[in-house]
Amino acid sequence: MLLSTSIPLAVLLLAGLAEYIHSRRCKRMAHLAFGPEGESRPWTRIVPYLRPLCLAAISWGLLVLLQVQPKVFEALELPENQYRHVILVYDVSPSMKLEDAGPQHTINRARRASEVVKSIMNRIAIDQVLFSVVAVYNGARPVVIDTKDPAVIYNILDDLPMDYAFDHGKTKLIDGLNEAVTLARDWPKKSTTIMVVTDGDTVPDTGMPSLPRSVANVMIIGVGDSRKGIFIDGHQSRQDSATLRQIARRLNGMYHDGNEKHVTTESLAMLSESIPLKKDSQRSLREYALMSIIAGALVFGLIPLSLEFAGSTWHTTR
Repeated sequence: MLLSTSIPLAVLLLAGLAEYIHSRRCKRMAHLAFGPEGESRPWTRIVPYLRPLCLAAISWGLLVLLQVQPKVFEALELPENQYRHVILVYDVSPSMKLEDAGPQHTINRARRASEVVKSIMNRIAIDQVLFSVVAVYNGARPVVIDTKDPAVIYNILDDLPMDYAFDHGKTKLIDGLNEAVTLARDWPKKSTTIMVVTDGDTVPDTGMPSLPRSVANVMIIGVGDSRKGIFIDGHQSRQDSATLRQIARRLNGMYHDGNEKHVTTESLAMLSESIPLKKDSQRSLREYALMSIIAGALVFGLIPLSLEFAGSTWHTTR
């Protein structure tokens, strides 16, 4: 990497010498260039220092790109016993189609549930997680088990009409929890997070299953307006936040009202033992070289335009 240090330094010195010679010549023609006062605007005094720095930055960035070996990043393939598991217990009852969700209470509950789950998926290390989905209505049915493909989950969340697979009746969220517990029973210890997304409508607060050792965390996410109900199937339907809180408490989990706000990153960090979060990307020498080239070229290109239009208060009449 000696070239990437010595050559930019040489460029800096040569450009600085050229600027010194240029400035001496400009002084001889100052009255012709800048009018009777013979002075340019004060800001132009930094130009002789700025141009050499820009050229040095460009040359350094180009030399680094010339020497740094390109890297191809491949997804890390984990052993099967090191993957984390997320079981999404997803309410597909007709009440999830009622439009009282979102910050403005103008979208249906299913769409808001989809937005909240996708927001979570975008912030976790999805290549280290196996997803399962259990659909819940008048009973519970596993839709997909241990998929690595997030597109499968997105397809399920995007208005897949799963309620047609069930008979008409009351929502049996406990059946969904029991199905999730059955799926997770033989998985490694503390490797699983059960994520329940529901409006809590007509959900009983009794009959909680006992969690196996594989389940590390439970998160209950409620959608729908918790204050004002909408009439459906002979009753006023609204998010039953009190029942959902009680379910979360009895399962030693956490409850989040997802109707207006997404799950915070701080809340997800509490689940990091069972859901690995994305790591902040670290800039390498290559990224710094690209930034150096872009910044140097941009400033160097703007200097002539700035001098032309804002370098002097005196302009000849044409």
